[in-house]
Amino acid sequence: MRIFVAGIRKLLRRPATFVTLGLLVGLLGLILIAVSATAGQRTGRAAQESLLLVTFPGAYSLILSFILGLGGLFAVIYGAAIAGSEWTWGTLKAAVARGESRSGYQLLSFAAIVVMVGVGLVLALAAGVVVAIIGANIAGVSTAGLNDTETLGKMPELMARAWLAIVEEGALGFAIATLARSQLAGIGAGIGVYFGEQFASIFLPDIVKYLPFNAATAVVATSGTGGPGGGAIARLEPNVALLVVVAWLMGALLVTAIFTERAEISG
Repeated sequence: MRIFVAGIRKLLRRPATFVTLGLLVGLLGLILIAVSATAGQRTGRAAQESLLLVTFPGAYSLILSFILGLGGLFAVIYGAAIAGSEWTWGTLKAAVARGESRSGYQLLSFAAIVVMVGVGLVLALAAGVVVAIIGANIAGVSTAGLNDTETLGKMPELMARAWLAIVEEGALGFAIATLARSQLAGIGAGIGVYFGEQFASIFLPDIVKYLPFNAATAVVATSGTGGPGGGAIARLEPNVALLVVVAWLMGALLVTAIFTERAEISG
């Protein structure tokens, strides 16, 4: 528990925490405002589809899906940055010298990331809803569905699914940086894996849908595209995607724990 609390305090002081959240919220806001401001330039079905992002109550799940799509890249970078710093800054070495468990220290450090991801998800969704309301007013769309009881009742489950999915993506970055024992190498490799998976979806859609990032974006069912470019690939059924996400998460944490136990850190 002491390591976990220390991890929370450490992350609250890390610029990466605020920069990552700020970039996510900023990009989401730009997308919503751009959609609203240019809606009048479209006609027919294209105009209707573009306004789904600012039409409640459906906007709730679509915004959450966009956070998953945009947040996957930020999550893997954030996880890699935190894990890599444990090696490059020597904090893991210092903890081991104090008698801390190697794998226990790493896993508790990741538990702190899990908490920060949850807080960030809530803040990003809240900011997205506020911007969507502003966008709806710009586009002249009614916000009558904002208080839809049925949709709001489903949001806790959708939020929990999204939280688990983003945690899984962060765990992949965490594991990659642990294997690389470097922030820069971990971030670079994590970005490469992310975009490599997106590129592979063009040629192997039935396989790629089981890979970590695509599975993560499928845990929240929507009537839209499910995120940037999400409509171009085959998607898993949400409950199947949830099981796949859990498997990838457990695998990433297992790799992290085993490698940390066996790695040479005395140099």
